Amino acid sequence: MGYFLYFSAETWTLLVALITLILVYAYWPYGTFKRMGIPGPTPVPFFGTMLAYRKGFTGFDTECFKKYGKTWGIFDGRQPVLCITDPAMIKTVLIKECYSLFTNRRNFRLNGQLYDAVSIAEDDQWRRIRSVLSPSFTSGRLKEMFDIMKRHSANLVSSMNKTAEKDEPLELKEFFGPYSMDVVTSTAFSVDIDSLNNPSDPFVTNIKKMLKFDLFNPLFLIVAFFPFMGPLFEKLEFSFFPASVTDFFYASLQKIKSNRETSKLKSRVDFLQLMIDSQKNQGGDQDKGLNDHEILSQAMIFIFAGYETSSSSMTFLAYNLARNPHVMKRLQEEIESTFPNKAPVDYQALMQMEYLDSVINESLRLYPIAPRLERVAKASVEINGLVIPKDMIVLVPTWPLHRDPDLWPEPEEFKPERFSKENKETIDPYTYMPFGAGPRNCIGMRFALVMMKLAMVEILQRHSFAVCKETEIPLEMDIQGLISPKRPIKLKLVPRSETSS
Repeated sequence: MGYFLYFSAETWTLLVALITLILVYAYWPYGTFKRMGIPGPTPVPFFGTMLAYRKGFTGFDTECFKKYGKTWGIFDGRQPVLCITDPAMIKTVLIKECYSLFTNRRNFRLNGQLYDAVSIAEDDQWRRIRSVLSPSFTSGRLKEMFDIMKRHSANLVSSMNKTAEKDEPLELKEFFGPYSMDVVTSTAFSVDIDSLNNPSDPFVTNIKKMLKFDLFNPLFLIVAFFPFMGPLFEKLEFSFFPASVTDFFYASLQKIKSNRETSKLKSRVDFLQLMIDSQKNQGGDQDKGLNDHEILSQAMIFIFAGYETSSSSMTFLAYNLARNPHVMKRLQEEIESTFPNKAPVDYQALMQMEYLDSVINESLRLYPIAPRLERVAKASVEINGLVIPKDMIVLVPTWPLHRDPDLWPEPEEFKPERFSKENKETIDPYTYMPFGAGPRNCIGMRFALVMMKLAMVEILQRHSFAVCKETEIPLEMDIQGLISPKRPIKLKLVPRSETSS
């Protein structure tokens, strides 16, 4: 202690100045919401309110929604985040001012090679990429893909049936994950990897590695504490995603693309071919096509998103049906009336199934694809009397919004009739957004829905889902990353009796 007494006046001055600077840096942002008159949890230096994420995004969002009402403020490290649940404000952010003020999502600059994927790209680059990809997801394109999807759904039913015949419970993600992967790779790139029968296929093993997300990853914390490090990490190509995984997928997709370009055989017009056709060249329009790297990034993000979101949604849907057998029975009755005597599933008829739509919508209400929607304000703007400063993150927490008892009576109950033809007209579209909303919603939404509908109808034509002793009720959700259960969902698959046919 006596050592400090011998410091010179200049040393003491520098020490006090340094401590003052550290304290100012540590505390400066945390007055933002007080100045705006917005309530919220109390932040701590550097971490902000991030320590509350130890109970999970959805748990924290729900707690804040109940405590603070429709609008509150949180801090991800030093970054202020305005959380909104008012439908009028949501509409302004996601729709009305999307192109002018709220075009971009939050970007931690830790994307590695995926920096130009459609879900990450910004401003004009995002618009260009989105416009190239959109034709891949029209009704006409989906109809063309349907027979390919049916081949994989038949494999799915056969694979599930083999396990059911052994009287063993099904770990659903182990079936719906490979099914999703097979559908995505075959419809997007005309490549069949048959991961249902080859669970050790490198496409499957690598995508699982990519999904291991740690909120308290040191890179993420450094950017949260010191945002100015983000651009530096971006230049150094640091990434959330394991380099070995992204390297594998980029190399594989580059090989597929090269084979496509050199082959003399006429390729089917799939996702990859549409991108190749749009590609920039010396004589083409440099402002509309995609370059080599952009093509590979879109292919990569399509695999990642298609595998995880679709397989998780189907898993939750099966779980909800098993826990609500009366709903499943009514759905099976609609299936029988639409496709009598287990008739082959037809695209047009499948798209007309009203109760199936209601069942899927209700499952997505409880377990939305996107539990949080984020946009960044490009400039200061006033919305509903609230001035939102430039660079502030605006967050829509869909999880608590979808479970708001004022909007959804008995919100924890699985009630597909909420989305019946008579009732769905009364639902404000900005209170139900499982795939996001506006120009930056999930581009593969229709693709995912067709894939889910086909699989469920073909499974339920011959089987029923049932809870078993291995089924966890209620589900405990994983606190890390995307919406998923802490432990795998397991159900029994029971053959339907002839009398119920």
